[in-house]
Amino acid sequence: MADPASPPLLQIDEDEVGLTAIRAQGAGGQNVNKVSTAIHLRFDIPASSLPDDVKERLLALHDSRITKTGVLVIKAQQQRTQEMNRLDALLRLHELVNSVAVAPKRRRATKPSYGSKQRLRVAKSQRSETKALRGRVTD
Repeated sequence: MADPASPPLLQIDEDEVGLTAIRAQGAGGQNVNKVSTAIHLRFDIPASSLPDDVKERLLALHDSRITKTGVLVIKAQQQRTQEMNRLDALLRLHELVNSVAVAPKRRRATKPSYGSKQRLRVAKSQRSETKALRGRVTD
């Protein structure tokens, strides 16, 4: 059962996600040169079926994986198999989308309390006395 305080999970249609198998970079011996195990995931945010407010928050993220045209590109190449990299890429996509699924709470401006103002005045006067004692001593 899901926690009531957790954000609602948004479902993403598999048809909206483009998956391409490519050759992984880096060390791996002969296997890395022969087998396309890495996955490029492409998700077009503006054309997706996500709610408009979620789309806006996703596009507002300063993430280098989101292109100027609003396409999210995730490259998964950590695992040894194509299927594991595919699952990793989809999991990262869901995590990113669900991180902006709930709108942040709007901040309400408040005023400092009477007690906090009094504490500030006392602290300032004490600090002023301390600094005044640093001056030149005269007889």
